[in-house]
Amino acid sequence: MAQYDYDLFVIGAGSGGVRAARIAATLGARVAIAERDRVGGTCVIRGCIPKKLLVYAAHFREDFEDAAGYGWSVGEPEFSWARLIANKNAEIARLEGVYVANLEKAGAMLLRGSVRIADAHTVELDGRRVTAGYLLVATGARPSLPHMPGVEHAITSNDAFELPRLPARIVIVGGGYVAMEFAGIFNGLGSQVTLSYRGPQILRGFDDDVRQHLAAEMTKKGVRILVRSNVERIDRRPDGSLAVGFTGGQPVECDAVMFATGRVPNTSDLGLEEAGAELGESGEVVVDRYSASTAPSVYAVGDVTDRINLTPVAIREGHAVALTLFGGTPTPVDHMDVPTAVFSQPPVGTVGCTEAEAKERLAELEIYKTTFRPLKATLSGRDERTLMKLVVDAATQRVIGAHMVGPDAPEIIQAVGIAVKAGLTKAQFDSTVGIHPTAAEEFVTLREKTVVKGHARKTARASS
Repeated sequence: MAQYDYDLFVIGAGSGGVRAARIAATLGARVAIAERDRVGGTCVIRGCIPKKLLVYAAHFREDFEDAAGYGWSVGEPEFSWARLIANKNAEIARLEGVYVANLEKAGAMLLRGSVRIADAHTVELDGRRVTAGYLLVATGARPSLPHMPGVEHAITSNDAFELPRLPARIVIVGGGYVAMEFAGIFNGLGSQVTLSYRGPQILRGFDDDVRQHLAAEMTKKGVRILVRSNVERIDRRPDGSLAVGFTGGQPVECDAVMFATGRVPNTSDLGLEEAGAELGESGEVVVDRYSASTAPSVYAVGDVTDRINLTPVAIREGHAVALTLFGGTPTPVDHMDVPTAVFSQPPVGTVGCTEAEAKERLAELEIYKTTFRPLKATLSGRDERTLMKLVVDAATQRVIGAHMVGPDAPEIIQAVGIAVKAGLTKAQFDSTVGIHPTAAEEFVTLREKTVVKGHARKTARASS
């Protein structure tokens, strides 16, 4: 590809783009990666990492309360939002430096500026033209705001990380990952939280037992959850507070309104269609299982493709593109049975089919489920319960879904995800000795089952 300036030009230095650039460079490709903002993308700068740091911070209020049951006398705790945000910012700056250093170490050229695609092999970077054998779009997605009166008074998750002060009262609109996580963060740090979701229950697409259990536990912790709730306007009061108006309901007064109602792929004015790359209804880049777009030299990974919008998935996709193009190994990405977590309070961990999905696929399934009080709560006195659930194909006895709500659920479900991905059976779960006393042992000691009839014909089992 000597006729081009680079073998690979990556647009966007987030998790997927950085991984692709690094691997391609180590495989001998001439690589450039362009970023108009900070290196690290959503996950490092304004997503997974800072969010998890705030989740840790929010846990301490309960930890201080629980300590008394274990013999500790703790003085009146004092929280500083300003100190937390300053420390968070310092860590994010450190991580950004690590990302930049790793790119340089791999031999990839980091370019700063805005990019527009001129054709299938050419980009314009702040007025100058650069050519490449392949282009990789890894521009991610951004939070979206609805059109309504007063929406200019609202914030998104991006803004929440940089608020000058902790709001005493906040309304969070949405029912997905981001809404659940920030509801727990603000509630744990002392804000009065009202969560508004237009659907019948939070976490649409998750297992129904998970949704109901998490809603109940969050309510016990003090989060006010309004379902079938539609925000129609936001008004600024003379005293600076906000009034959130609901369709057919009383307004709620607050100090901040945060929308977590979806994200939009960053493809506007990028020039993709001119290069021959098809875009979907939401502006996502349409790609095949190798992350190739309809333009033969243009690939795309991560949230900009709107497949599974998770950082580890974007990293896997970026790695696979590098191997496909420069490693001599065409590598598709398997998007089945991807474990995921919601860092709510309590957290959720899940992998594989929900019960509802299994009913659609199978003629018969078995459900194993338990709720219990965590051991830690017995001395702390906290009113808390953990949910654990397995979904099993009755015909093959394969465990095709595992779900948990409770302390350490994300850590536990990672290992369970290996078993589900490997296609292990319920008997193999049962034959594994549990570690006692842990919550995780429940996944290998579940014995009471409920047989559920599915909607599929007995001769057409999707999991066989």
